[in-house]
Amino acid sequence: MDFEPTAKAREYQDRLLQFMDEWVYPNEERFAEEVSQAPRRAYQPPVMEELKAEARKRGLWNLFLPDDEHGAGLTNLEYAPLAEIMGRTTIAPEATNCAAPDTGNMELLAMFGTDEQKDRWLTPLLDGQIRSCFGMTEPQVASSDARNIQSSIVRDGDEYVINGRKWWSSNIFHENCELIIFMGKTDPDEQTYRQQSMILVPVDTPGVTVVRDLTVFGYEHHKGHGEVAYDDVRVPVSNLLGNEGDGFMMAQARLGPGRIHHCMRSLGAAERALELMCERVTSREAFGGPIADQGVVRDWIAQSRMELDMARLWVLKTAWLMDTVGNKGARVEIAGIKVAVPDVCLKVIDRAIQAHGGMGVCQDTPLAGMWAHMRTMRIADGPDEVHKRVIARRELGKYHRD
Repeated sequence: MDFEPTAKAREYQDRLLQFMDEWVYPNEERFAEEVSQAPRRAYQPPVMEELKAEARKRGLWNLFLPDDEHGAGLTNLEYAPLAEIMGRTTIAPEATNCAAPDTGNMELLAMFGTDEQKDRWLTPLLDGQIRSCFGMTEPQVASSDARNIQSSIVRDGDEYVINGRKWWSSNIFHENCELIIFMGKTDPDEQTYRQQSMILVPVDTPGVTVVRDLTVFGYEHHKGHGEVAYDDVRVPVSNLLGNEGDGFMMAQARLGPGRIHHCMRSLGAAERALELMCERVTSREAFGGPIADQGVVRDWIAQSRMELDMARLWVLKTAWLMDTVGNKGARVEIAGIKVAVPDVCLKVIDRAIQAHGGMGVCQDTPLAGMWAHMRTMRIADGPDEVHKRVIARRELGKYHRD
């Protein structure tokens, strides 16, 4: 394994760091202000469109895509440090068109979409003209087991009729959200992993109703995490993504890269939290000297540095495996980092909050929002327990005897 950045990766890192310093960090407050003063719930802050235009001008666009035609042509290992840099803020991923859930949806369309579907949906997503969401999780079943999904997709002549209810449909309130990739059952009598399918549903299709937005520890996000009802929603048969029964397989293809991207960005957030902690404790005094002189504080800093570096190495190893043996071959490592990285990052952010005292839990720093978002990472894209189950199964398999 060689984790030395390639010349291409270094060049992208330098450009991205410059973009962050010159455009992203200086506009964080403006973005927050424009969101807070939004004239309507679905509102795209103007500063974001300015950031997107600048990122595209600098060639910092669709960095997550491994093909040279639409993306930067980077490997997972080359992309990892870039995702970490972008993860230091909540706005950089969208500014570079590398934000979830669009990244996963673009990958699905690229892998399984027809030419017509790509022209209609993938092209404007790649261009950053529209946003999308993913309808998989359901409130009435344990969606950590995707086999439990109950929403139905039933063929009726030249149309499919969709019924069900989804929630945590991230992006649904975004002003530019036009597409839902919906997962449901086309044949409940098929074998377990061939019952589900995916279908493309325009947001404005009759029967699609956004019931409410879901907060995260009380936080609202401008793009929303909606609960959405689907009542006799009709779309053309041509909107089916892939073939009937491919839904479970496509979900697994989508979630692998998505999980490592989450981990990459999480490391960036935690690194920023560590920096804020160090700045805080070296600039404040208590009990006759800098807070940084306290042994417990030095322990927090040392522990954070060790944990973050160990977590990063595991992420880089996983990215290397995905590049060399494929996503399936790296499945257990992907499961492992999806548990370990959010856990480590939560600890680091929590220490930074503690170092800031009252300021750490209010809006004067990004720490409280970071913590709330990071805590959801232990649930999003599969809860810790499901991933641990995958890891334990492989370990126990070494001791299996016929």
